[in-house]
This record gives sequence, structure tokens and C-alpha cells, in this order.
Amino acid sequence: MTKILTIISGKGGTGKTTVTASLAVLVSKTKKIVVADCDVDAPNLGLGLGLKENKEKCTGCKKCLNICNFNAIKWNKKQNIPVFDKLLCEGCGTCKIVCPENAIKLKKIENAKISIGKAYGFDIVSGQLKMGESGSGRIVMEVKRKAREMARENNVEIIVVDSAAGIGCPVIASVNGSDYVIAVTEPTPSALSDLKRGLKIVNHFRIPCGIVINKYDLNKKFSNKIERFAHKNKIQILGKIPYNKEFVKALVNLKPAVVYNKGFEIFFIKILEKLKTKRRF
Repeated sequence: MTKILTIISGKGGTGKTTVTASLAVLVSKTKKIVVADCDVDAPNLGLGLGLKENKEKCTGCKKCLNICNFNAIKWNKKQNIPVFDKLLCEGCGTCKIVCPENAIKLKKIENAKISIGKAYGFDIVSGQLKMGESGSGRIVMEVKRKAREMARENNVEIIVVDSAAGIGCPVIASVNGSDYVIAVTEPTPSALSDLKRGLKIVNHFRIPCGIVINKYDLNKKFSNKIERFAHKNKIQILGKIPYNKEFVKALVNLKPAVVYNKGFEIFFIKILEKLKTKRRF
């Protein structure tokens, strides 16, 4: 059975994609994997790896107006019909479900592009949401669907998911259905604050998780604070990666850190060993 390993970070810039790329390269040496870049608003994992309403039926009950969590529905009092704001609508379909007259239809639109590539011996599925379009959560689900389809066809053991930063729709869609989540953080107050928010999503889905502290030696005192938080909440620290300018050079040269500098392998191997010890993967 294919397992899904998702890497998240509450805050952008913590090194999440760097960790994802290096883990993917190392795991692919012993297992068949597919990688899914689910940061559909700004996908760059590939770079790191070198790659209308129905007016006739509407009765004006306003159930759709009251149910929308995105404030994407306004009411035209003159015509007594809902008006949908395509810039705010996430395409979740809740309005369609609650409409008693079946007056609302969801229409497929070209708001994104799904791409498939290959690097270091494994396939990469990536989604790119068009500028100004909404529906990032739906695109993430489509990226994951395609990754699972490829996994079934090729007997893949692990799908590695690179989530977007933050706690929005694409992150929720990325985490949902995962078997394990790695949360990447750094020793700063904002990173810890956003980490806690990200972990609330993980806990909501009751998914086991671990933490990786990147650039831990820039502020060892605060790194210790993160470790105390993890211990208090019974979350395993999977690894601590030191700050090194070579990581930046790897990104500039469009290579995973473990490929650019073999000396970095030890940090990521330790993470994988802890996952194996817990029989996660």
C-alpha cells in the first residue's frame, strides 16, 4: 500500500522545500516514490530538483448566501438572485449542496496547469494556479489524485508531498489523507507561532507528525524552546539541521542539498532512520 509523507511549515522560508528535495532523493535510492509539489500558488520544488448561476430555477431562498464561508456570494435584490464573485469563490461546492432547487451548477474552468516531470529517477507532479485565479485547495487535490494514480500504475511505495507554507486551503488539502507529516521550522518566535498553527491542522486530522528544526544553531536558546514545546506535546524531534551557506548555493544551482554536497546526507539520513524506527515508512 502506498503511503503519503507530507512536509509542511507554518512559516515560509524555513527550508521546507529544501528538506523535501533532499529526503526525496535519499528515499528514492531504496524505494519507488512519486513527489507531489502542492504549493500550487508558487510551486518551486521542480526548480529545486532541476525541473454561471441558473436563474430560472432559483427561488430566492438565500440558503447559498448564508452558507458561504468565503463571502463569495452577494444578493441582487432587484432580480432576487445570488451573484457569485469568481475572485472569492473557492469552488468548494457547499452552495450547490444546500440549494433545494438544484439551481447552482459547478463549471469546470481552466484555472491551473498540472505538469509531470522526472528527476533523479522519480516522477514529479506539480500544479500551477494561474495568476489571479482561486481554487488552490481543489488544485492540490487534483495534484494528489494524479500522484496516487501514478503510484498505482507503477507500484510506488511512498508519495512525498511538498505542501505550501501557512495554514490555508492548499495546506489543509495537502495534509488531509497523509500517513505522516514532517513540520519544518526554524528558531524564531514567528516560526514557532506559525508551527503551532500548522500543527493544529495536523491534529485535526489525527495524523502522527514530527518536527525538523532547520538552522537550529543560529539561535540555540530558541531551538531548545522548540524542543521543550515538542516534548510537552509528545512530538518527536526528527532532526536538527545547522545553518550553512552551502544550502543556499545548492538552491542557486538548482540541486538538492544532498546532491550538491554529499556531506549534508548525514542530517537527512538521521531523519529517515527515526522514521524507520517508528515504523512510519
